[in-house]
Amino acid sequence: MMKAKGATPEQIELATKMIDRDPELFKRISKEIEQKKKEGKSEMAAAMEVMRLHQGEIQKLMRD
Repeated sequence: MMKAKGATPEQIELATKMIDRDPELFKRISKEIEQKKKEGKSEMAAAMEVMRLHQGEIQKLMRD
């Protein structure tokens, strides 16, 4: 079971389902965030930038 500080059980369930539906997308997102961090960005800045790039794909997973 995933744990996330401040996340509700419903939010955790949604995230788990999304990852299960497209694990490759989340692997790519993770790698891209790590690359941005290596370039000197903070984890938050890197995550926000990468998530914006993949926003459409993530929204599609949330709707399906």
